Amino acid sequence: MAKQIIYDEAARAAIKRGVDKLANVVRVTLGPKGRNVILDKGYGAPTITKDGVTVAKEIELEDKFENVGAELVKEVASKTGDVAGDGTTTATVLAQAIYAEGVSAVDSGASPIVLKRGMEKAVEKIIEILERGKKTVSGDRIKEVASISANDAEIGGLIAEVFKIVGKEGVVTVEESQTFGLEKEIVEGLQFDRGYVSPYMITNAERMEAIYENPYILITDQKISSLNDILPVLEKVAKSGKKELVIIADEVEGEALATFVVNKIRGTFSALAIKAPGFGDRRKEMLADIAAVTGGEVISEELGRKLENADLTMLGEARKVIATKDNTTIVGGAGSKTEIEKRIKQIRLQIEQTTSDFDKEKLQE
Repeated sequence: MAKQIIYDEAARAAIKRGVDKLANVVRVTLGPKGRNVILDKGYGAPTITKDGVTVAKEIELEDKFENVGAELVKEVASKTGDVAGDGTTTATVLAQAIYAEGVSAVDSGASPIVLKRGMEKAVEKIIEILERGKKTVSGDRIKEVASISANDAEIGGLIAEVFKIVGKEGVVTVEESQTFGLEKEIVEGLQFDRGYVSPYMITNAERMEAIYENPYILITDQKISSLNDILPVLEKVAKSGKKELVIIADEVEGEALATFVVNKIRGTFSALAIKAPGFGDRRKEMLADIAAVTGGEVISEELGRKLENADLTMLGEARKVIATKDNTTIVGGAGSKTEIEKRIKQIRLQIEQTTSDFDKEKLQE
């Protein structure tokens, strides 16, 4: 496909027109007094929104050069939304102003490289000022901020109520419901986004849940495929009088999985197999969290622990483990408060020391 090429002032002017066309539409949604924008999707009912990034994503300009400018601003809005969860319209307005002033300076003979360095220094200074001026919000202030962001006082009130319960270090997620109205769900204990390996392990067919009460919990980063790998610990659990075991492992497959399923169907022994959450170093951290909460140990060859040598003292315990197809919740873990506090301090230290926003977000979870 043939490419069109333009240079210098003509290129900058075309990009600026694209930036302005997109930003001028998005900016009307700015702030608590921002106006709604109606978007024609081309199918179904139109969408009414005052979310900047939602508006930006729907805009595509006919002129290819102008569209490049629009796409640049879309990227700004999208990345702001990913990092902060809000402020997409503000980021769009700032991008428009920065580009306009930058183009004006370059057209007047300024060096683009010097301009870039100046902006980087300005960003560092602005971040310092914002850090000094930031305020801790709580109570009614959280409700106000959430209400403005959601454009709905009822949603804002519910979010503030949830934050009051879980605290500033709790994780709050918002999902679209398939039913009318608002509802909240508080998950006590530890939850991660991995569910049962096999639907044959379900104990409540109506809710599609596997609910195991007072089980032992085996935590390992190893793959379990042969029954011989885990037979010694199974025998020890059976001798203890318990008939329920939760296994959180890298993989549970093959002969081992088939045996667990058959035993569950026969009612002789119930094992709930769950794939370990996360990947790489993140997985190690999450398994350590589970071990701290349940009072168990992570059985890992890196730590000099092998499955065949595992005994009951290495297993965790909990009042209840609830697994769905996608999530697992551990309630009433038997971990000591001392070990849990120690783990919390370790995580807080990691949050303070990390320079990665992604790592910080995952550690806060």
